[in-house]
Parts: sequence; structure tokens; C-alpha cells
Amino acid sequence: MAMSGGVDSAVAAALLKDQGYEVVGCFMRLGDDDSMSPADDEGTEPGGDGRHQGCCSLNDACDARSVATILDVPFYVVNFKKDFARIKDYFVREYDAGRTPNPCIRCNEWLKFGRLWACARSIDADYVATGHYARIDHEGSRSRLRRGVDESKDQSYVLFGTRRHMLSHMLLPVGGYRKHEIRRIAEDKNLPVFDKPDSQDICFVPDNDYMRVVMDRSRDTVRPGPIVDRGGRVLGEHRGHQHFTIGQRRGLSLSLGHPIYVVAKNPRDNSVTVGSAADTKASGLLACETNWLRPTESDRPVHCGVKFRSNGQPKPAVVRVRAPDRLEVRFDTPQQAVAPGQAVVCYDGDELIGGGWIDRALERFHP
Repeated sequence: MAMSGGVDSAVAAALLKDQGYEVVGCFMRLGDDDSMSPADDEGTEPGGDGRHQGCCSLNDACDARSVATILDVPFYVVNFKKDFARIKDYFVREYDAGRTPNPCIRCNEWLKFGRLWACARSIDADYVATGHYARIDHEGSRSRLRRGVDESKDQSYVLFGTRRHMLSHMLLPVGGYRKHEIRRIAEDKNLPVFDKPDSQDICFVPDNDYMRVVMDRSRDTVRPGPIVDRGGRVLGEHRGHQHFTIGQRRGLSLSLGHPIYVVAKNPRDNSVTVGSAADTKASGLLACETNWLRPTESDRPVHCGVKFRSNGQPKPAVVRVRAPDRLEVRFDTPQQAVAPGQAVVCYDGDELIGGGWIDRALERFHP
């Protein structure tokens, strides 16, 4: 059981134990503080004031350990610092390449259902469990990934990269509940995290200042450059194309008398192109690095719902497999702000059937 110190994973562990599973709690150490240890009872960062600093803070480790003690389950810390550096490198590399990354998906694919599964196998565990708001249906020899019952909290999108063979080794106990029910269960079981606030930011960017991470790891790549219109006319200067994503309106420091949006970024010449809201609309997209959780036929179009950002709702579309690792999406109606680097995820009803990483939007302005 991946125990993060939050209420969701705490209740997930409790539910599994109630169901008769032998639960082993694991806290993934991802941060940069070499002195962090759940054995330290202070409950604050060394030399700090107890606020969350970096990812998976000492407070979180202590909360996870306290819950494990109350539930009477073994608790271990696994050191994934080096593995997590790969995710930070990916994060910065994507921004430098002009794309908008999604590190949570990579973390689930590479760590929770990658490295943590390897740890589980080493102790002969049958499953890896997490507190994600999604569901796994185990039906005979086939397992399906479904959206969480609480649509406002559904996290199936960030699980699309999970390999098909892993579905039969996954447990997602909270996916059949709504958030307020999870908090009530935690309170009923006297778990101290029942009212702990949800984490809202990328775990290694707790202050939401993602450019600080980019600058720390790739300072020489962030340089001023031109802001241009669709015709190539220079309108102003930006501080670095990494500051922007497709569809962004704020932070351009331009006053043209009408709303303008980022419609393209070109890392080769370090330019940012702006246009109208209509210029951000795309009729479809192409994606690569596909992962299918349900077998698909390359010559058969699939009518389904697709999500191309984590906080959006599935949009009606037609999906075609164009190659073993590529897909094409055509929306029923044009959609705004399709950002390369994000994931596009396909749903048949509430079942997640696959997805890929957006390579480019179709029929949108390109410089």
C-alpha cells in the first residue's frame, strides 16, 4: 500500500485491511532532504516550521507512520530519490522542448506501478494499492480501469500510462467512494489525517513556481525572446518560452486592445506566437507513445470520449490508431488549448481504454 500521509491512502489501507488483505504500508521517499526520517518525532522539517517543503515531506512521512501504527500494519520507507530525479529531468526537458509536461502520469507509470511493484514482488505481494480516485474491475482473466465514482475527484486520467499487465495487480480501494465519504470513514476510524487538506500542486513544486525548478536545473535555456503575431510581426519580448503554455492569456505583458492568447511556441528560435481565442482551437490532434489498456484494431475508428487535460471532461471524438505507437483524434467540435506534451486519454463510457502523449494539434496555426 503506497501511503503518502494523506487521507485517501490512509482510508485505502483501512478498507483493504477490513476486506481481509495482508497490508504492508510503504512511504516513497522522493525529496531532497537527506536528514528526513519517519523515525523523527518532531513532525517538522529540520530547521523549518512544519510547512510542506519539497515533495513527500517529513510531516507526510510521520502522518503515514501514525496511520500505519493505528491500523497495525507494517510500515517501511523506500528510497526512490534517484528514480524521482528522472521525473524532474523529464519535467524540465519537456518545458525546454516547448511542451507542457505532466509529471504525475510519469510518476504513476515509472514509480508507483513500476519501481514500487518491483518492491512488492520482492516480498511476494500480489498487488500494489494506492489512494487514487479510480476503479479496477477484476473480471475473470481481464481487468478494467474505470473512472472514479466521484467525478469531481476522478484520477483515472493520470493512470493511463499503466501497462495492461499491471491492471490485474492493482487495487484502488477509494475509487468507489466520494471524497466526503472517505473523510467520514477516516474520522470514524480515528485516523488523524481525516481533515488533512488535499495536495493541490505538483509535489516537487509546492509553491506552484514551476519556473524555479526549470531555472534550477536548466538555467541557460531560459532566455528572452520575441513575442510575435501570426504574421511574424514582433509585438514584444518574453522572459523565456518556458513561462507559457498553449491557450495561456495572462503574463504576456502586451496591451493590444483585445484579448490575446498563446497559440504556439518555437523553442528553436525561442519565439512565442499569440493570436485570438479562435486561433487556439483545434479540430483534432496527433499523439505518440500510446498505451492501450484494451486491444484496438488499427483499421477501425473508435467513437469515444477523450480528455486532453487532467481537469477537463471527456469530449466526443473519433480515434484512429495510425501506427503501433501513434493515434489520431478528431473532435466532434473544435477544442481549445490542446497542448503538446500533455496526455490524451480515451474512454468508452467510464472505462479507460488507452491514450498517448500529444505531439501536435491539427488545423491550428503553426509558425
